[in-house]
Amino acid sequence: MSIFKSQPLLISNRTLQKDPDQLNSPDKPTGKIARSATLVSIAVMFSRVLGLVREQVFAILFGAGYAYDSFVVAFRIPNLLRDLFGEGALSAAFVSVFSDYNTNKSRQETMMLASNTLCFFGVSISILVLVGMFLADLIVSLLAPDFALVPGKTELTSLLTIIMMPFLLFVSLAAVVMGILNTRGIFFLPALSSSFFNAGSIITGTSLAIILPRYGYPAIIGMAIGTLVGGILQLAVQIPALRKAGFQWYPRISFHDTGLHRILKLMVPATIGLSATQINIFINTNFASSCAEGSVSWLNYAFRLVQLPIGLFGVAISIAALPVLASMASQKKYHEMNDAFISSLTMVFCLTIPATIGLIFLAEPIIRIIFEHGAFTSLDTQATAIALSLYAAGLFAYASNKVIVPVFYAINASRYPVIGSFLTIGANIIIILFTIETFQHRAIALSTSLTMMLNFVFLMTVLYHVNGGFSFARLFSSITKIAVASGAMLLLLYGLSLALPISDEHNLLSQILLLAITIISGAALYLMILWQLKLPEINSLINQVKNKLLPGN
Repeated sequence: MSIFKSQPLLISNRTLQKDPDQLNSPDKPTGKIARSATLVSIAVMFSRVLGLVREQVFAILFGAGYAYDSFVVAFRIPNLLRDLFGEGALSAAFVSVFSDYNTNKSRQETMMLASNTLCFFGVSISILVLVGMFLADLIVSLLAPDFALVPGKTELTSLLTIIMMPFLLFVSLAAVVMGILNTRGIFFLPALSSSFFNAGSIITGTSLAIILPRYGYPAIIGMAIGTLVGGILQLAVQIPALRKAGFQWYPRISFHDTGLHRILKLMVPATIGLSATQINIFINTNFASSCAEGSVSWLNYAFRLVQLPIGLFGVAISIAALPVLASMASQKKYHEMNDAFISSLTMVFCLTIPATIGLIFLAEPIIRIIFEHGAFTSLDTQATAIALSLYAAGLFAYASNKVIVPVFYAINASRYPVIGSFLTIGANIIIILFTIETFQHRAIALSTSLTMMLNFVFLMTVLYHVNGGFSFARLFSSITKIAVASGAMLLLLYGLSLALPISDEHNLLSQILLLAITIISGAALYLMILWQLKLPEINSLINQVKNKLLPGN
């Protein structure tokens, strides 16, 4: 237990004791998080739906194989760096420091910090992009060495990598802009910006994929150019809102800025702490490239689908909660911060657990309806559905970690996510080494879920000790209610699967109708039971949705 004693922030459990009635109703910060999370979820829903359309375009045009395998690996390189140095680590570190400046510093000092951060990372990431483009061949060889066994596959992947590397610069700057707007209480447009990325990717990419083959270029190059255009749009659409929020840009780089030093100091552990999954994906891609052709594609299609609830729930709640938690930490309102954290975590559980059940139970019809068109075959559907089920098992842990990790940065305890990251990376390698020969690509999806669960247990245990404890009784009570409602939903889904089987014998319209009936019925029963059980967080979320849809009530 010695690793906990050196932590400077220790809060007595007595300070966390509250009136029982208070424990059963969300406080004002929770309501604020719920309101913001609702807005972010709506915006993220648009983005994820467009993301699915984008994946459908890939499935129809390229299926699962040579070209799409190359694209997935090539895009994974800037995408991995984005989480290492951009959206993940930079966003969390910047919001924590910027919230403190916004609370305790003058307006000019706050704007100077934002400007310095944008300039510094604009230059630094540009250099990183140039290095990545120069070393594209080497990076691809390290990431997917078995591509060399297929003539031309490594060369195509390297070319796609060079085209898409600048994407990293635009999305990293977009992450800083999003942090500024979130701290100013603006959530919807920044969350919606990724919709413009998907729209730009679809429109530009599809158009070029049709045009380029006429001039002797592979169609997949068009999709790579579309991805770059989408990244530019993701940054550009936020600029007007930034100006409207009163942002003043000072074109300078100061290496003596103490705020920048704090951001960089937080980013070092955050780079590892927030990106354990991306590092594991890097490792997994290496293993997947040695499996049957199409394995990289199957895993990517499945992971894209599981990203929908992660984005809607985990990321949305994390984005909404981070400025609130950081502000509370800067004001030393620690027991209020813990209450807001538990409410945020409860929201994640009550949304991801039923999503997990639905994705596992309905994996095959979901994959068939969305992807089994054009070059995507029934074999691809079965392989992708298995991967989706295994990924979905760890959905609650993946989404919860999105909420837990920023709390460590808010309380200046960022070394613990680093330890957790090393644990998960090591466990991931061990699990895959022992299972991949037997289970092939399925071993990778299974390992991802198991390592996310391990990281969740570790982070929760450590946070309880370093942060002086929080109300496990309240969390357990909420999880019990969620389990009851989820069990009832599962029984209903099973009954509907017998009464209304969704099979490929039905036409596409019938399959969509039956799937919609099943999902809506299960969700309605689940929400009704939680409403009757009076789970405060779900009631708050439902009220927020009602207020948005029926503002006159």
